[in-house]
Amino acid sequence: MEKIKIAIVGLGNCASSLIQGLYYYENKNEEDVDGLMHWSIGGYKPSDIEVVAAIDIDKRKVGEDVSKAIFAKPNCTTVFCKDIPEMGVKVTMGKVLDGVAPHMSKYKDDVTFIISDEKEKSKEEIVEILKESGAEILVNYLPVGSEDAGRFYADCALDANIAFINCVPIFIVSNPEYEKKFDDKGLPCVGDDIKAQIGATITHRTLASLFNDRGVRLDRTYQLNTGGNTDFLNMLNHDRLSSKRKSKTEAVQAVLAHRLDEDDIHIGPSDYVPFQKDNKLCFLRMEGRTFGDVPMNIELRLSVEDSPNSAGCVIDAIRCCKLALLRGTSGALTSISSYVMKHPPIQYTDDVAHDMVEDFIEGKIEH
Repeated sequence: MEKIKIAIVGLGNCASSLIQGLYYYENKNEEDVDGLMHWSIGGYKPSDIEVVAAIDIDKRKVGEDVSKAIFAKPNCTTVFCKDIPEMGVKVTMGKVLDGVAPHMSKYKDDVTFIISDEKEKSKEEIVEILKESGAEILVNYLPVGSEDAGRFYADCALDANIAFINCVPIFIVSNPEYEKKFDDKGLPCVGDDIKAQIGATITHRTLASLFNDRGVRLDRTYQLNTGGNTDFLNMLNHDRLSSKRKSKTEAVQAVLAHRLDEDDIHIGPSDYVPFQKDNKLCFLRMEGRTFGDVPMNIELRLSVEDSPNSAGCVIDAIRCCKLALLRGTSGALTSISSYVMKHPPIQYTDDVAHDMVEDFIEGKIEH
C-alpha cells in the first residue's frame, strides 16, 4: 500500500509525538496494540504515514533531519520511541509572521524559540517545496495565536493543491469562506483546534452530556489548565488567546441543554508552570441542581502528557483525510472534524460524531 505523504509546519512537541508514534507502532499488530482509536482506517495503519516535508523557524531545527529536530529544544514531551532512523527530510525555514509572541524572547533559550538566521521563505518558495516533496496533506502545528501565519500556510496548501489539517485554534476550516476555497479546489480539510484522546475538553463535554442525560441542570462551570511546555509559555500573552478561549468554550457550550451566560462559564489556559513541562493539569468544577433543585458539584483533577494525547487524534484525522482524497471528497470533513476538533464547522455530540466517523470510514457517508 502506498504511503500517506504529509508535510508538517511546526516541529514542536505535538509533531514530535506524532512522528514518534509512526515508528512506535511500526512493528506492532492489532492484537497487542494500545493507545489508538483505530488500528486501521481504509487499510492504512499508523506506520503507513510518511513525513516528506517539514517547516519550522527555530535555529536548532532548521536544516536538521526531522528525526533529530523533533528532539531539539524547546521540545520537552515524553520520548516514548527513541529509535527514529534518519528520515532524509531536512527541516525548511518557514515564514515567521505572528508565529512567535513578542514576550517569548524574555525567557531562556531552552524554553523558547531561537529564530533561525536563515532567510525566511516566500509563499512561492514554500508552495514549490510542498509540490516537490509530493506531500498530499499539510498538518498545521503552529503556536496558539498565529492567526496570520495560519492563514498563510492554509493559502500555501491551496496553491500547492494539497489537503489541510488545522490542529490549532485559528478558525480556517470552520470559516465558510476558507472552507469554500478548499471545496472549490477539490481538496478536503479538517479542523479546527485538535482535541485530545482523553483531555480537558472531551472530559468536560462528557460530564456535561451526563448532566443532560440525568436531568441535572448545570448552573456554572470552570476549566482551568496549567502546563510547562512552549504552548503554555506562548499563551501567557492573553492577546493571543481569544480564539483559544472561544474554541474551548464553544466545545462545551455546544453539548449543554441550556447555554450558560458568559459569567457562569470560564474555560481556558490559566498559567505556565515550567517544571510541568509537557504535562497538562486540568482543574474542572461543575455546579448543578438535581431532583428538587438540590445543589451538587463535581471537582476533577486531570493530569495528562499533552502532546501524545493530541497525536492519538491527529493520526486518525490524517488517515480520514487520505480516504477523502482517494474518494474525491472535498471541503470540510464534518465527521472527523467534529470528533477530533474543538471548533469544527458543525458541532455534533461525541457519540453522534463517533458513529459518523465509523460511517465515513465504511463509505456510508461522504463527509
